[in-house]
Amino acid sequence: MIHKHEIPILEFACYPLVENLGIPFFFEYAYSSWQRGSNENSNGLLREYFPKKTDLATISDEALKKTLYDINHRPRKCLAYRNACEALEDEFK
Repeated sequence: MIHKHEIPILEFACYPLVENLGIPFFFEYAYSSWQRGSNENSNGLLREYFPKKTDLATISDEALKKTLYDINHRPRKCLAYRNACEALEDEFK
């Protein structure tokens, strides 16, 4: 666990709010990609559309929206082969 004084200020500006809401979370250690599995998986999926060194400023809003739609509607093993949208909808039922 990383102590509060080690948290970059801008990245975790909402930390007190989240802490006061009682939402459980943890901060992973720097350079510990195995602690950020979902994040690393998402980065890999994005790389299928936008390889490293792609100038993201050249990506249109429509291309980005299409990419996000594709990723969020892709079946995932960790969600019992549902897509992220289906899993979220199930949470609200």
